[in-house]
Amino acid sequence: MWREVFSVFLRLGLTSFGGPVAHLSYFRAELVERRKWLDEKAYADIVALCQFLPGPASSQVGIVLGMMRAGLLGGLAAWAGFTLPSALALILFAYGLGRIGDMSHVAWLHGLKIVAVAVVAQAVWGMAKNLCPDRERASFAVAAAVLTLTFPSAGGQIGAILAGGLAGWRFLPAAAVDGAHRPLLIPMSRTRAAVAAAAFAILLVGLPLLATASSSHALALFASFYRSGSLVFGGGHVVLPLLQQAVVPQGWIGNDAFLAGYGAAQAVPGPLFAFAAYLGATMKDAPNGLLGGLLCLVAIYLPSFLLLVAALPFWDALRHRADVRSALKGVNAAVVGLLLAALYDPVWTSAIFSRADFALGIVAFLLLTLWKTPPWLVVVLGALGASALTGF
Repeated sequence: MWREVFSVFLRLGLTSFGGPVAHLSYFRAELVERRKWLDEKAYADIVALCQFLPGPASSQVGIVLGMMRAGLLGGLAAWAGFTLPSALALILFAYGLGRIGDMSHVAWLHGLKIVAVAVVAQAVWGMAKNLCPDRERASFAVAAAVLTLTFPSAGGQIGAILAGGLAGWRFLPAAAVDGAHRPLLIPMSRTRAAVAAAAFAILLVGLPLLATASSSHALALFASFYRSGSLVFGGGHVVLPLLQQAVVPQGWIGNDAFLAGYGAAQAVPGPLFAFAAYLGATMKDAPNGLLGGLLCLVAIYLPSFLLLVAALPFWDALRHRADVRSALKGVNAAVVGLLLAALYDPVWTSAIFSRADFALGIVAFLLLTLWKTPPWLVVVLGALGASALTGF
């Protein structure tokens, strides 16, 4: 049974361009409409659960669908099939960049960084419309951006998320839950859920302590990427500031290489979290290459597996708690603020140096938001445009 799950999700991983929202549409068309693995209401409930938890929503939906079909092994098969194509492509891209050396004067790589500005701006625009539709949540988002820019560290980002949750719990009313939804029926024992929840918490607290006590670069990498995967609410783009703070200030990766890889990640199908594989592969110190890429990929996804196993038996009760849903509203507003801060630093400050850069950036933004141009094509056009501009 798991082989069927792997085959289906491998095909989706090779063809699913367009980001998390598009991924969810591909899943629905393939698994609800065509294969009829589940009905519309069950699919909607799975999407709601994965938006409630931190982590990459589309990948988590795929993992749950795999679990429904073939248990825990099916969840692992769904993740591997959907993630490995983009992860391996980005690892190969990292090897290619390693041959270039100094990237400061490579025009097409600068074009990738400009495209990253447009991609993050599009994400802020779309998320703000959906997650900050009123003045209260818009204010929470701006406050989170100010806090993050004032304290540009992982601690500032975590503080902004916690403050958003507290503010949402205190000031934002929760909408009523549709009582027509049936419970989400996935065989998962509460004992296994408790073990997964304990493992998640122990790793979140213990890994940084172990990394500090030891001189292992591999352990430090695993701890940083595990923490990033544990704290990402709101979708793949929000992982950008967390990963940037995890790898650039420590000198593990240069900011130019970071943003060039982020731009390249828009050109491959599958989940944006596969960007972690690129970062692991392009590390200056070992483990890097294929081993480093796979290490960081596993580390950033492990929290999603543990949280899904921990939450599935309790989801029906959690989704009816008004205080939980109010807090989540505040968290979602805060993550818009995190992404807004990241749009300025490091994305804008590392890519926009001239009027020509700004012009190319706004053209890319127009193509993405209004013309609905596929992201991979915008990446290609951005690289070509930057190369052409160097001739003027």
